[in-house]
Amino acid sequence: MTVADAPAPGPPRAVVVGLFGATGLGKTDVAVALAERLGAEIVVADSMQVYRGLPVLTNQPSADHLRRVRYHLVGIVDPAKDWSVAEYAVVAHAAIDDALGRGVPVVVEGGSGLYLRAALGELAFAGDPDAALRRELETAWQRDPGALVGELHALDPATAAWIDPANPRRVIRALEAVRTLGRPLGARERGGLWRPAERYAHTLAALEPEREGLRARLDARVDSMLARGALDEVRRARDAGPLSRTVRQAIGVRELLAVLDGAATVDDAAAAMRTRTHALVRRQVTWMRKLPDALREPAAGRAPEEIATALLERLRA
Repeated sequence: MTVADAPAPGPPRAVVVGLFGATGLGKTDVAVALAERLGAEIVVADSMQVYRGLPVLTNQPSADHLRRVRYHLVGIVDPAKDWSVAEYAVVAHAAIDDALGRGVPVVVEGGSGLYLRAALGELAFAGDPDAALRRELETAWQRDPGALVGELHALDPATAAWIDPANPRRVIRALEAVRTLGRPLGARERGGLWRPAERYAHTLAALEPEREGLRARLDARVDSMLARGALDEVRRARDAGPLSRTVRQAIGVRELLAVLDGAATVDDAAAAMRTRTHALVRRQVTWMRKLPDALREPAAGRAPEEIATALLERLRA
C-alpha cells in the first residue's frame, strides 16, 4: 500500500475534549484553534467569565474568537448574583448535552480545575445545605476568617489542605459539610483532584507552562487590562447595582473598587492584581501537575495553531 492509498486518520476517540491551562498561557487561542479543527463548540469552565459587563477583567473571548467559534457560558450571569459551581454544572451539562445531541464535538476550556471537573463529571456535595448553619458561618467569617480556617484544619486537615483558605465560599462550604456529617470528608465527598469520565467520555489536555518569561507575561497582562479600560468597566458595573460577593472575588474587582473609593491608587491596584495573579497561576500549575492521563503539550514559544495541531494528532492516534 502506498502512502496515497493509506486510510485517512480516523476521528478523535473522544467527542469531548477538556483543555486545561494556567492563566497567561494563551489557552483561549489554543481552544479556538482546536475547536476549528474539530468542528467543535467551546464551553467555558470558569467561575468569572460567566458574568456580564466585565469582559476585560475576566478575560472573556474576543469578538474575533466569538466570530470563529460558537461559545457557551460567557456573560450569562448578572454581576449582582452570587454564582456557585453547582449552578454552573447544571448549565454546563445542558450546553454539552445540546451540542452532542446535534452531533457537534465540544471543547471544555478552563483554568479552574473545579469548574472543569464540574463540567466533565459529577460533583458530589456532602449533604444538603443548612441555611441557618450557612448564615452562622458567613457571620463568623466576617468577624474572623482565620478562626474558621483554623477550625477546618482541626476538624478535617485533608480538606483544609485541598481548598484555598482565602476563598470564603470554599471554606464555609467545607465546614458546613464537616459539621453536618460530624466527621472529616471522605475522598469521594471531598471530590479529590479528579474523577474521570463520570458523565462524559472525554480526553483531557493540559498546556505545560513555560519556565521562563511567564511572570513577565502575567505582569503585562495586568497592564493590558488597565490600558483597555478595566477601571471604567468596574465603575460601570458598580453603578449598575450592587456587586455580588462572588464577582468581587474576581482579580481586579476589589482592587479597582478601592481606587474608585479613593482608598488606593491605580498603581496600588496593579501591584495587588499582579500578586493575586501570580498566586492563582501557582495554584493552577499545582493542580495541573496532579492530573492523571492528560495529554500534555508545552506552551512556551509555540503558536496556538501549532499546539492545536499537535493535540489533534494525538487525539487521532
